[in-house]
Amino acid sequence: MEHYLDIKIVPDDDVPIYFIRNKVYSKLHKALSSLSSTDIGISFPQYKIKLGNVIRLHGTDKNLAELQDINWLGGLSGYCDVSEIQAVPSQVAGYRIVSRKQPTMNLKKLEKRVQYQKAQGVLKTQDEVKEYEKQYKAKMYATGLDNPYLELDSSSNGHKHRRYIQFGEVIERPIKGEFDTFGLSKIATVPWF
Repeated sequence: MEHYLDIKIVPDDDVPIYFIRNKVYSKLHKALSSLSSTDIGISFPQYKIKLGNVIRLHGTDKNLAELQDINWLGGLSGYCDVSEIQAVPSQVAGYRIVSRKQPTMNLKKLEKRVQYQKAQGVLKTQDEVKEYEKQYKAKMYATGLDNPYLELDSSSNGHKHRRYIQFGEVIERPIKGEFDTFGLSKIATVPWF
């Protein structure tokens, strides 16, 4: 993680920043997948409560150059200012894990639970199913996530889904590890500056 580049989303009167950020992140995921990359991490240096308008990519000079060589932004490049690949500053605030946070309850799980409980004979009537769904949804929304998220289009089924982002505590020393094709890791840190 000795190099980085910043992708700054340029405000546009017609297209909101969050919409462009979601599209850029989707394209980044596709590019990292096509490269089978496990060594490019991501951070959002303007993160406070929201993710902000800068996506920072971390990696080696070689890996970041390889990514940039495939022109992965395509038509979205007009909405972005992409920095040159630069060395990470010698003094950083620390290192941080940026990972995915998954909700423990969701509508797919509800559907599976209902099917299972019907098969087991626990839910016998439509009224019982409706009451169970109502209680589950109330609990699901009461315990929902308040993490910042990106709303992505699934390439497999076309549905939208949210990828919630979790920011670990800032620590003093880096931890090496692999990143997924979304640039996230449960183990590896990125420099935080």
